[in-house]
Amino acid sequence: MMLVTGGAGFIGSNFIRYAIREGLGPVINLDKLTYAGNLANLADVDESPHYAFQQGDICDEDSMLTLLRHYHPTVIVHFAAESHVDRSIKGPYDFIMTNIVGTYSLLNASLNYWQEEGQPADFRFIHISTDEVYGALLQDESPFNEQNQFRPNSPYSASKASSDHLARAYYHTYGLPVIITNCSNNYGPFQFPEKLIPLTIANAIEGRAIPLYGDGMQVRDWLFVEDHCEALSMVIKSGGRGETYNIGGDNEKTNIEVVRFICTILDRLVPCSAGEYSRLITHVSDRLGHDRRYAVNAEKIRKSLGWEPATLFEDGIVKTVEWYLNNSQWIERVRMGRSRRTGA
Repeated sequence: MMLVTGGAGFIGSNFIRYAIREGLGPVINLDKLTYAGNLANLADVDESPHYAFQQGDICDEDSMLTLLRHYHPTVIVHFAAESHVDRSIKGPYDFIMTNIVGTYSLLNASLNYWQEEGQPADFRFIHISTDEVYGALLQDESPFNEQNQFRPNSPYSASKASSDHLARAYYHTYGLPVIITNCSNNYGPFQFPEKLIPLTIANAIEGRAIPLYGDGMQVRDWLFVEDHCEALSMVIKSGGRGETYNIGGDNEKTNIEVVRFICTILDRLVPCSAGEYSRLITHVSDRLGHDRRYAVNAEKIRKSLGWEPATLFEDGIVKTVEWYLNNSQWIERVRMGRSRRTGA
């Protein structure tokens, strides 16, 4: 039995579908259903006998322990987090509560449950984190590896760095079998349309301005979400207790490259009579404290677990654009705040 927190979000919902498809065991999806939690993301597995949904808040330690006692999971995959940097700048409180206090509560409940169960050897707590905890890279610096110091630069990344420290401490202090993963920027189906790639696609097909921070030369390492899910399955099956694994796509691109490439794909798939979609690109004031470059060295997970990304960015972004074109109603419902609770 696997408990997935934040399973109605972007990466969590993709992982649940992957887990059910690959037979990783029955999955319990725990989600608070905030603005980014959307049960419509899981409509295709909702009737599966291997899937169940439970609404709940990871900050409520007592209810988390009750949940664990009821379902008896052997694996917890902890995605639940506030994750949008812009929102963390405008309102850091929710990030502190969910990412730090929530992770503490879940770790503490998991520790109590694990001890009650006799500290089973096959139990795993997989803590999903981000490359942003390492801070920013200069243009000529080597990609982040697992030994890099944490240098978070936004309230979001600081809250995730804090949660990583807590997860590590629960392993080293109490022996709780924790594994930490730090991934690069994910992209793919079901991503909430405030993030760069889905926002670009949605605004372009609606003929609206495509906002681009500053000069658009910020560099990110892009990881197709399906590849991330495969990496996590390997971590669950074979990852070492107390280990940290960086998961990256080996696809460094500037934001302006990504946006222009999406526009080129749209020009081919849904040509616009008003001209090329790139005409909609609009440079806006840069984000406060905007990190210039992230990149991930995933050599450890390659060598120790045999994983490597299978999807070239050029292929993954075409799949992603096609998915959003074919699911315009999903975008509309998400933007209007519908379907979180009902999956409608």
